[in-house]
Parts: sequence; structure tokens; C-alpha cells
Amino acid sequence: MDTFEDENPFDQDAEHISSETSSTSKVDLSAPSSPPFPTRQLSPSSPLSRPFPSPGSHRQPQMSFKSDFCCARDRYLHSGEDVEILITDAQKTSLNASSPYITYVIKTGNAEAHHRYSEFESLRANLVKLYPTIIIPPIPSKQTIGDYAVKQAKAKEDAAMIARRKRMLQTFLNRIARHPILSNEHVYHRFLDGEVSWTEVLNSPPLSLLPKNILKAPSHNPTDQNASPAYAALPNPSAAHPLRHPDQRFLDSESFTNKFANHVSGPMEKVTRRVVKRWADHAQDHADLGAALNGFSLNESGALSGAIEKTGQAADATYMSTSKLLQELEQNWAEPLHEYSQFASIIKKLLAYRHQKHVQYEMTQDGLESKREQLEDLERSEREARRLEEALGRGRVDGTQSMPSPAEGEENREGDAMHTREDETSPSSSLPPHPGPNPARRRAKPPGMGFLNALSYTIHGMMDVDPESARRNSITKTRETISQLEDALHLSAQDLKYSSSTIQADLDRFQRQKNLEAWEEAKKEIEKIPEHPNHVPISPQEPSAEGAGSSGARRDSMATVNGR
Repeated sequence: MDTFEDENPFDQDAEHISSETSSTSKVDLSAPSSPPFPTRQLSPSSPLSRPFPSPGSHRQPQMSFKSDFCCARDRYLHSGEDVEILITDAQKTSLNASSPYITYVIKTGNAEAHHRYSEFESLRANLVKLYPTIIIPPIPSKQTIGDYAVKQAKAKEDAAMIARRKRMLQTFLNRIARHPILSNEHVYHRFLDGEVSWTEVLNSPPLSLLPKNILKAPSHNPTDQNASPAYAALPNPSAAHPLRHPDQRFLDSESFTNKFANHVSGPMEKVTRRVVKRWADHAQDHADLGAALNGFSLNESGALSGAIEKTGQAADATYMSTSKLLQELEQNWAEPLHEYSQFASIIKKLLAYRHQKHVQYEMTQDGLESKREQLEDLERSEREARRLEEALGRGRVDGTQSMPSPAEGEENREGDAMHTREDETSPSSSLPPHPGPNPARRRAKPPGMGFLNALSYTIHGMMDVDPESARRNSITKTRETISQLEDALHLSAQDLKYSSSTIQADLDRFQRQKNLEAWEEAKKEIEKIPEHPNHVPISPQEPSAEGAGSSGARRDSMATVNGR
């Protein structure tokens, strides 16, 4: 298979050519793909310089020149100012429900919306269906992240879990708000609008138009009601189906993603879980110790009481500092690590969708070739039947010309009768008959065979009244199927082209921006590390004082430690 071109669907300055339905199976996969999201167009100047995924709880400059706003929320998100969506509170309520639940208060400019966790989950699930080729940011897991919370019995009322969900749901909303494509989605705008019921959004377009199987819908717009009926002819492959001609770029992406997911969700998350658990136990032990010592100091007097009280206060201070350390560890390490694990799972599903689109293309090719071979066989049979029919027609004409006239036939019959009477009077007529079989004598049929033959003849006539007509109908249907498969192959090639370019662009964007931010922060922290006390001091005259910087000092430090 030809290598796909890297078309960045986030760049709206590029010219996109609409997909055309043709009746040829030779589709140029390097041709421009279908126009991205025709019903949800982006502004011509989408802010491509914004990092994605951007930290949801940190403000970033957002410049946009969009002018066609669909609603007030769209205008606010693309106002060009520092936009920040906040979850200000988590309230317990039982409105329209038999049991109480937690609703999160979302503040977007002057608008305020209330949504429970299941509605956040529904929003993300529907965005995945609307945009199957884009990395949709994750939301916190249903259960506590890595079982970090100590209170497992009442998870719904756990204050730590609720605070964690507030932070991560806020990050989720802000990542969508800073995405150049997702920020234009009106479903997201209505989610932020407190005056619209989420049930109403689910039962109205475009969500009500989503197909049951997105593999049989256009990749650039699954809700397109004017999509070609040829999509119904596309097969529905599994993600485990092998490819004959895989794209090496996506094979490398799948391999790296699997390794990354296994490493992050395996040893790193397990170690982090144990560390957080032990620090939480350590803090709780000091809290219990401080309370016991403070109570014990009330039973003593004098200097002993003061000493015990001071010791209890020291234990309380240790508890407070450990709790603060634990909170920072969860926010700055455990939660981002879990998000990385979620992103790895999301990317794996995205690559699986692209893999299925590729398999769909190859299976459509195979089906088309099979139908063409079947058509060749039918046409060959039709030619043979016509040739045989022509030969039989010539034979009938020749037989009609060689048949005797009625007068000649009558004379022949009279001559045969005279020969028969002479044979009967001749002496040889008394001889016994020849012992061989008599051709004129027919065998007696077993009883019931006449009925079976008649029944077989009737059934055969019902099943195939006219073999020629059935064969020609098969040829016509096969040609129609081939035409439909050719259209389906063209659409599948366009979908594969679009899916490959869009997914690759989003993967590059994710890897470039996210890794760059992480390494820049790591570099800043590394530069704060003090020099080793045993390193050889560098004189100001040496050029390495400014040129080599801290790296040269660290090399001298290692040389000193190693005794060289």
C-alpha cells in the first residue's frame, strides 16, 4: 500500500478536495482526504500554537479570530482572552433521583451549570463517537484513582475523592476548551450552558443521529445523513484482524504505545500506590500520636505536662506537613501518572479504529476481486450457452432439410410391412429368438418410481424454470454488486486516508507538546539541584565557567568522587 501523506487536518489553510464516488477500484490513496467535519467547521485561524493536551488548571494565552459563533458559550471560549473553566463546588442532592448523588458546579464566564459524574462520562463517550480520529481527553475513573483513597466503604462521600474528581474534571473541560477542533463543538457548548437539560441534548441532533456502528459511517462526519449508501456494503472487521500491507508508522506507534502503557500502568503506578499509601499511614500515625500526647498532657502537671504537650504539638506539626506533602504528591505526580496511563489506553483505541479502517479497505478489495472473478465465470458460462444454442439451432435446420417427404415415408412403411409378412412365412420364422437382450423391450419399473420422477421434475421446474433467465439475472446482480463495491472501496480509501492523516497529526501534536512541557519542567528542576560538595571549584578564568556550566561541574564532581 502506498504511504499516506501527512495532511494536518488542524491546518485549515490547506485545500481539501471532496470525496467523489466513482466506479473504479483503483483509488489514489495519496489524494487529499475528505473535508474534515463539514457540519462542525473550524475557524480559519485556529490557534495551532496552543499545546495539546494543555494543563487544564493552568491558564494559557488563547488567541482566536473566529467570527461565526453558534452561541454565547462559543463566543466566550473564542473571545481571545484567558479562558478558564472552573468547577467551584460539589454539592450533594437528590433532585429527580431516588438516592442522593454529587453534582459539580461548572463556572464558565457568567454561566453556571450543574452536572453529575455520569453526565461527564456521557459527554466524553459521545465526543468519542462524533470524533473517532481525535484524542479525547480522559476523565477520572469511576473508582478512586489507583485505590489511593483510604475510605473505600463510602467512596461517594469521600472528601478526598470528590476533591480529586473536581480537579480532574476541570482539567478535562479546559483541555476541550483549548482544543482547536473540540472547542467548536456545540454539544460541548450546551454542556456548559446551565439552561439546557443534558437529556434534551442526548435526544437531539447531532447525538441522536449517531450510527450504531461508526465503522460504517464517514470518518470525518459520522452523523452525515446524506452519506452514500455504499457505506452499508463495507465489512465490519475486528481489531485483531491482520493486515496484508500495514503502515510502518502506525506499527511503530502501536508498539511504543503498548510498551508505554505496560510500563506506566504496571510498575510505576504500583510503586506510586504503595508510596502514597505508606505516607498516608505515616501521617495518620502522627495524627493519632499527637492526639494521644495532648490528652496525656492534661493528666500531668508541671514541667512534665509541658514537655508532653510540646511533643504532641511536634507530632501534630509532622502530621500537617506530611499531609501537605501527600496532597502535593497526589496532585503533581500520582494524578498526572494516572492520566498518562489513561491517555495510553485512549491512543490504543484510536490506533485500533484506524487499524479497522485499514482492514475494512483490504476486505473491500478482496470482496471486489471475488465478485469480479464470479462475474467472469458467469459471463463465460453465458458465452458457452449461447455457442451451444447456436450449434443446436444449426443442427435443427440441417435435420429439417434432410427429413423425407410424406409420400416417401408412406412407401417405406408399406415396404417394411411386406418384408415382415415374408419373414413370418419363411422357414427361419420357426427358429427360437436370439438369446441376447431385445432392444425393443423396456425393463419394468419398480412400483412408485413414476411418481418420484414426476415429483422430481416438478420440483426442478419450480426451482429453475428458465436456466438462461436465472443466469442472466445473476450476471445483472453481480454487476450491481461490483458497482456498489467499487463505490464502497473509494469511500473506504477516503476514510482510511483521512483517518491516517488526522490521527497522525493528533499523535504528533500530543507527543510534541506534552513531552516538551514535561521535559522543560524537568530541566528546570534539574538545574535547581545543588552541586556535589566534593567537586573541584572552577576558577573564573576557565572558559568552562560559562560555557560548560553545571554539566562541567558535575563531570568534575564525579571525577572527584571516583578518585580520578
